[in-house]
Amino acid sequence: MAKNVKKNTVEKTDFKPVKPGLRKVIINGKETTVEITCKFDISGFDRDTILKWYRIINLGRQLDDKAALYLKMAKGWSYHAPFGGHDGIQLAIGLSFRQNKDFLFPYYRDMLTSLAAGITPEEIILNGLSKETDVAGGGRHMSNHFAKPSIRIQNVSSCTGNHALHAAGVARAIKKLGSDEVAICSNGESACSEGYYWEAINVATLEKLPVVFVIQNNKYGISVPLVDQTANQVVSENYKGMKDLLIINCDGRDPFDSYRAMQKAIEYAKSGAGPAMVHADCDRIGSHSNSDRHEAYRSEEELVTVRRRDPMLQLRTFIIESGIATEDEIVKIEEANKKEVFDAADKAEAAPNANGKSFDQFVLPEPFFKYELNVEDFIDTSSNQVSFLEAINLTLKEEFRRNPKTFLWGQDVSKGGVFNVVKGMPQEFGKERVFNAPIAEDCIVGTANGFCRFDKEARVVVEGAEFADYFWPAMEQLVECSHDYWRTKGQFSPNIVIRLASGGYIQGGLYHSQNLEAVFTTLPGIRVVCPSFADDAAGLLRNAIRSEGVTLFLEPKFLYNYKGAYAHFPNENYFVPFGKARIVKSGTSLTIVTYGNATHVTLNALKELEKNYISPEIIDLRSLAPWDKETVFKSVEKTGRALVVHEDKVFGGFGGEIASTISDEMFKFLDAPVRRIGSKNTPVGFAKSYENEILLSVKDVIDAATSLMKY
Repeated sequence: MAKNVKKNTVEKTDFKPVKPGLRKVIINGKETTVEITCKFDISGFDRDTILKWYRIINLGRQLDDKAALYLKMAKGWSYHAPFGGHDGIQLAIGLSFRQNKDFLFPYYRDMLTSLAAGITPEEIILNGLSKETDVAGGGRHMSNHFAKPSIRIQNVSSCTGNHALHAAGVARAIKKLGSDEVAICSNGESACSEGYYWEAINVATLEKLPVVFVIQNNKYGISVPLVDQTANQVVSENYKGMKDLLIINCDGRDPFDSYRAMQKAIEYAKSGAGPAMVHADCDRIGSHSNSDRHEAYRSEEELVTVRRRDPMLQLRTFIIESGIATEDEIVKIEEANKKEVFDAADKAEAAPNANGKSFDQFVLPEPFFKYELNVEDFIDTSSNQVSFLEAINLTLKEEFRRNPKTFLWGQDVSKGGVFNVVKGMPQEFGKERVFNAPIAEDCIVGTANGFCRFDKEARVVVEGAEFADYFWPAMEQLVECSHDYWRTKGQFSPNIVIRLASGGYIQGGLYHSQNLEAVFTTLPGIRVVCPSFADDAAGLLRNAIRSEGVTLFLEPKFLYNYKGAYAHFPNENYFVPFGKARIVKSGTSLTIVTYGNATHVTLNALKELEKNYISPEIIDLRSLAPWDKETVFKSVEKTGRALVVHEDKVFGGFGGEIASTISDEMFKFLDAPVRRIGSKNTPVGFAKSYENEILLSVKDVIDAATSLMKY
């Protein structure tokens, strides 16, 4: 060891100079070629820290090797993405993260990041083997997706890079709620090709959010080389025009250069000046994952080059050649790591396997309110009735006054929304709580997901799109929200209400007349409601906002000011439970199951039906996921006939689910086939004559009910 090495810090003059270039070294009795490319400026770091850092890197690499061994033995880790070549930047990310304070969003290659951040070797292996005690989610998520929500290491999806929006969202909460945490988002360079990654950078710079985006650039997205991804091979160059974004490029193989970059980025983000981006130049020494064979698309010359500049071997060689530690001391560290991995493996292997029988747990959190109430007990009948629109507006204002941690954003919100549903809210609650979002639907929903991570008591209401038809870009984030609670085994729930103005009858034509419930209801893990009357809208919205979990709140925009949807406004103690229908009209001839605009189309057909001595029982579902089978079944048992009426197209519409369930479970009570009607299987045309022909009509209901009674 060099005589000048001090205990507390190391200066450039305290160690032997190590020249860059190739050298032959003996490791574990085998000759290996190592190329020193890193500068390894260790000024300011003490000897103990340097050796500790090597210990963590080596421990991570031994865990990586253990994962590959489990694969060979078919004992687990069915998905494994090795991190070798990313050692410097991953160590720096993990060490820069403050447990129980900052929010860390690792990606699937971030084993060393997670280890350095506070996930133990045993917990790493529990995840790889999909054990019940896996702290990420008990084996519910893919192996090599490391998380520890208890210390704020987030459970991230397999959808490449979509957690960038979550990081921006939690950073928004940090800023708005006046805290000093930082969000750290880590991903590979290929994630930057996704549109939602750009949306995250855009909103972070727009609002100067305390978030650090780390790009681990290893030049490959599975087999797609960087030259086929982007014109700038230094990917951070793509973001140079983003105002207030601090960009730092570093050598991702070098832990000291990477650590300095991370510290500078974090200090900038904490200062309030804006977000930071750390671009780390890395190598991918191994294949993308165990299912990839990189020899098929990478030359042998390239593979030899990246193996020679292995960051761990570079650091090991540097420590020995500089005199910081002897080879014997390094070997002792490596042997201690080997024992730690073996001990951790023994404990993890003895843990119980994931309990598949618990599959139906944590699909959705328990709702705030579950019991049926009599609306008449909660209204002042001497007061004027309110419109569907007014009921939503009044309810939102009540909930915002009740819980100061309730927030709302979306497109055109500052002017009261496209339809003035949130009129007066920006003025009463201020732009800190009610504000415009960029016209980027994925960003609207994705940042809501992230925002909820900061505080379990926070509630986010978003206008998911100006019209439901424009919501499709956000489907990726909706799917993400739908399984967050399940895959984390109840450790995180995005508490979001997504409001969408849906349906037709306003002569909106394409992109202004669509119904999306048939798609939404196929996603386990979200609630879908569609009220038809003002009082139901108030009761459902209250329950949705106060409940944990995600609720799609569909607002048939034709009903906003439709007189037939007016009702007395119930007070703040009135709630409509999810999955409980409303019998709008009792009858004996047949059961009509409906919701939304179709409820009023059906009611408008009632007079003609009664003229023909048909007495329908009209059931307004109100809630589609879950839906009230019990009420529908009781009615069908009484009437013997069922007609499902909805506004959406018949083909593929949600009515098919209702009809199928009635046929499956109530067949013995049926006197006729279950029938369903809806709109035509075409786009909705703009001219009124098209809308009249295509959308569900009163005549459709009369004809279908009459035909069914003749069966």
